[in-house]
Amino acid sequence: MSFETWFLYISTVLLLMSTPGPSQLLMLSNSINNGFAKSLYTAAGDLTANFFQMVIASIGLVSIISHSQTFFIAVKWAGVGYLAYLGIKLILSKTQIDLNQTQQTRSNSSLYWQGFITSAANPKAVIFFAALFPQFINPQYHLLTQFIVLSLTYLILDALFLCFYGKTSEWISTKLIPSAKNQLNKVSGGFLIAAAVLLGLKDFDAKH
Repeated sequence: MSFETWFLYISTVLLLMSTPGPSQLLMLSNSINNGFAKSLYTAAGDLTANFFQMVIASIGLVSIISHSQTFFIAVKWAGVGYLAYLGIKLILSKTQIDLNQTQQTRSNSSLYWQGFITSAANPKAVIFFAALFPQFINPQYHLLTQFIVLSLTYLILDALFLCFYGKTSEWISTKLIPSAKNQLNKVSGGFLIAAAVLLGLKDFDAKH
C-alpha cells in the first residue's frame, strides 16, 4: 500500500465519520452523565466491537450475515431497544444537582458493554468493512499487513472522534450553572434515544 493510497483511505474514513452516529451519541451521553474518564470505557467497548467486525469481514463470514436477514434484524432491533430503554430510564429518573454524585452511578463494565452492544447491534458493519477495505488493498503486496494498517488506522481515527465528542460534552457540562446541571439526565437520555433512532434507520452504507 502506497502512502497516497493510505492518505486517501484516511480522507475517506474522516468523511464517513464527519456526522455523529449512535456510538458518538452514546459517548456524548455517558460523558455528560459519568465524566470523560469513565466514558473511555464506552469508547473501548465500541472499538472492541469494531475490531471483531473487521476480523469477521476479513475471514469471509460477511456472506453469512448478508444472507441471514433474520439474524441481522434480531441483533439490530435488540440494540435499538436497549438504547431506547436506557434513554427513557434516564429521562424518567430523579435528577440530581450534584454532578459528581451522578458520575458514580454506572460501573466501568456497564459503560464498556454499552459501547460494545451499540456498535455490535449494527451487524451490517461487517459488510461495510468488507466493501471498504478492498478499495484500498493492493493484491501485489502482503494482504495481512495491509489489513492491519487499514484496521489500526480506522480504530485510531474512531477513537479520536469518540474522545473529541466525550471531552467536548464534559467541558460543556462543567460550564453549566447548577440549575442547568439538574437537567443533564434528560439531555443525556435524549442522546440515547436519538442514538436508538439512528441505529434503527441505519443501513450498511455508513458505519457511524
